[in-house]
Amino acid sequence: MSSPAERYAAARRRAAQASAFPALDEFARDLGFDLDDFQREACEALERGSGVLVCAPTGAGKTVVGEFAVHLALRGTPGKPAAADGGGGPTTRRKCFYTTPIKALSNQKYHDLVDRYGAEQVGLLTGDNAINGDAPVVVMTTEVLRNMLYAGSATLEGLAYVVMDEVHYLADRFRGGVWEEVIIHLPASVTLVSLSATVSNAEEFADWLVTVRGETAVVVSEHRPVPLWQHMLVGKRMFDLFHDADAARKHDVHPELLRYTRDTVRRLELGEGRSAGPGAGRRGPRWRGPLRPDIVERLDRENLLPAILFIFSRAGCQAAVQQCLAAGLRLTSPEERAEIRQVVESRITAIPGEDLTVLGYWEWLDGLERGLAAHHAGMLPAFKEVVEELFVRGLVKAVFATETLALGINMPARCVVLERLVKFNGEAHVDLTPGEYTQLTGRAGRRGIDVEGHAVVVWSPETDPRHVAGLASTRTYPLRSSFRPSYNMAVNLVGTVGAEPARALLESSFAQFQADRSVVGLARQVQRNTETIEAYGVEATCHQGDFDEYFALRVAIADRERAIARQGQTQRKAAAVASLERLRVGDVIRVPSGRRAGLAVVLDPATGGFGEPRPLVLTQDRWAGRVSPGDFTTPAEVLARIRVPKHFNHRSPAARRDLAAEVSGTGLDRHGGRRGGRSRQAVGEDHRLSQLRTELRRHPCHACPEREEHARWAERRRRLERDTEELRQRVAGRTGSLARTFDRIVALLTARGYLTPEGEVTDAGRMLGRIWTEADLLVAECLRRKLWDGLSPAELAAAVSVVVFEARRDVDERAGLPRGPVAEAVDETLKLWGDIEADEASRGLAVTREPDLGFAWPIYRWARGEALAKVLASGHQIDGEMPAGDFVRWARQVVDLLGQLADSGGASTELRSTARQAIAAVNRGVLAYHATA
Repeated sequence: MSSPAERYAAARRRAAQASAFPALDEFARDLGFDLDDFQREACEALERGSGVLVCAPTGAGKTVVGEFAVHLALRGTPGKPAAADGGGGPTTRRKCFYTTPIKALSNQKYHDLVDRYGAEQVGLLTGDNAINGDAPVVVMTTEVLRNMLYAGSATLEGLAYVVMDEVHYLADRFRGGVWEEVIIHLPASVTLVSLSATVSNAEEFADWLVTVRGETAVVVSEHRPVPLWQHMLVGKRMFDLFHDADAARKHDVHPELLRYTRDTVRRLELGEGRSAGPGAGRRGPRWRGPLRPDIVERLDRENLLPAILFIFSRAGCQAAVQQCLAAGLRLTSPEERAEIRQVVESRITAIPGEDLTVLGYWEWLDGLERGLAAHHAGMLPAFKEVVEELFVRGLVKAVFATETLALGINMPARCVVLERLVKFNGEAHVDLTPGEYTQLTGRAGRRGIDVEGHAVVVWSPETDPRHVAGLASTRTYPLRSSFRPSYNMAVNLVGTVGAEPARALLESSFAQFQADRSVVGLARQVQRNTETIEAYGVEATCHQGDFDEYFALRVAIADRERAIARQGQTQRKAAAVASLERLRVGDVIRVPSGRRAGLAVVLDPATGGFGEPRPLVLTQDRWAGRVSPGDFTTPAEVLARIRVPKHFNHRSPAARRDLAAEVSGTGLDRHGGRRGGRSRQAVGEDHRLSQLRTELRRHPCHACPEREEHARWAERRRRLERDTEELRQRVAGRTGSLARTFDRIVALLTARGYLTPEGEVTDAGRMLGRIWTEADLLVAECLRRKLWDGLSPAELAAAVSVVVFEARRDVDERAGLPRGPVAEAVDETLKLWGDIEADEASRGLAVTREPDLGFAWPIYRWARGEALAKVLASGHQIDGEMPAGDFVRWARQVVDLLGQLADSGGASTELRSTARQAIAAVNRGVLAYHATA
């Protein structure tokens, strides 16, 4: 500000803001930086008492809005100070729940809030940890809050704010429905703060939030606080993807980059062409992109570290670190190496020494000390967390990661490198979407540290720079609901609100909201079509009579002709088949059409087998091969007979020549007298068709001079009526689709005794309502039939693993099982699954996933106390032993389900006791490590 007047005006504005939004003014003073416009707008809406939806790019600072909700909860009611700040009696303590999609993000946010507000004010609730759960601010995974809502937990008392971080997770096809359940079921008194990555249908999502949550302000920011520059690395040359910001807006690729990549592709093609010459068994020059160590070295030279290099393969990430170590890369100073070792040693004390070698600890530590690391789901969680901490502290300079790193963990870098633009999604290799590309490259550029961020795509001949430009510039990635009713959800809804209100709740989901919106468009199209059909009807009106009646006769004649033609084709084919079945060796026939048309002699009739007859013949042109009924438009007719030698060899050219000469010697005409017209079953001979044609000729409209013009309008109307009927069926299919699915689920649950015919929840239903797993109904049925009773702790862990484990890749052969009670329990579980699957299929429901036996041996051995090395080696994997990270993740899921069994009212006392023993047996060694303080 230059003049005193401007400074005075700015001070007046600040004073006005402070008086209008005192809580925000108080919050902002402690931040240490100025709020961005979108942050201030969202916080002001919150202080006014409105819910907010904030959509902004990764790293833009959305979480500040969530932290302001925490501040409001701790301060007291919006706009009013808490009792401690002055005023009358004590106020009701207000709470804020901060939800995140993944445990690691919950842990990270918990530490952030503890640093700011103190450990006594903040709690943490995840599947692994429960710290200070009654605190006024609790960080938790979204599933924990969903379970609280269904259980009617006392912890919900005084809840004023819920922050849903990464709310775009509701598009996740496996877990997304949980977000919608929470949003729908939260009490109306709770203010919802939704934080999302940039999506193109924010207004649609906000419209839905308004219908289910009341007033919701939408704050969308496309602005990145740190500008992002896009590059492509072609061999050893680095190019800007766009010449300038204006070119980026127009998707105009840098001309020099286009020219260079085209020349490179041309050189490769020419090289391959030359290699295909005489004597060349070798391939032409294959494209060899830059080596991974060379990429890292180049980034280091250009001062672009720290960097995240995305490689969409776990093995690729590990190999990249090994390649860099083998190349002798060292990115750290002696002081940094000492600090890295100190951090590592303090974090892995809980891991037994004998397991460290199995886990590749020494190679991992060597990489860390040189500033290099991998980061993927196959790693031990403790190792991943150390990598994250060291990277954030700037000690690890290059991390090779799978895309899971982009899902929320706060690990910003100066540069992001994409090695390929294709990833494996669990079923197939697919191209990255614009949303995924933005999510990955959004990590580049650290706010307050970097002036600009950089995204580098490594070029290969399959990578078109224009495709990359499209990915980098596209802003159309809509949020699509993945919400589907489940068995657990159905009994909880019916138990909480009753069957009919439950249907209404489902119809208020974002999934149904989107389906209904699409129906609005379809319904409008139906309306427009109906109006057009009426207009066509006017044009088709004939002054001589009822043209609708006349046109119906024309349609009936056309339909009858088509039916007769189809019938004729069927009859002709049947006749051809019958005639070929009657052929004998030596019969001379005429092949009427195709490349082999002409006279032929039968060498082998090929009768008596299954399928159509395919006799072996020799033609006049010396071709020997099999013919089929498709080669005969008319039945095969025997024209003459000649003698075929007993041991005739149709592969001998001389034998073929001699026999073909005999065929020609018969004197028969090669093509025969071609009969004109149609077969004897002439179309006109059909009685019904004759009758229709007579009616048509007698109709008054037949004599109208504008008959064909009327007919053209009538035909247009008929086609549009057919299209409109299809649209109506689509509308009917989408309207209330979730409610119909819910009705089918309720019918199945009623038939199996989880609900009464009157819509009451039974004891079995209450048990099902406390089972939180994808195979909820299968687990409940196993408990009711006591399939898992009488097992030892290790056997129980193995038996329940089959309903939670899912292999990353399909394995052809079935995994083995420990003999004895485990095998019997699993066999019974599989039979029960088959029964449930048949029931689901008969009712048109999505079927429960088949149990997977691939984790039974590892968890059985682990629960029996065997060494980690032996346990990992027993994993049923295609590519060797089970990765430690996968083992820990699945073991924790087994422990989670065992915990549910231990607390289940539907399980026997013996089974509950065994489940607790199994949990204690599994929670040892690498499973005993929990990331908390």
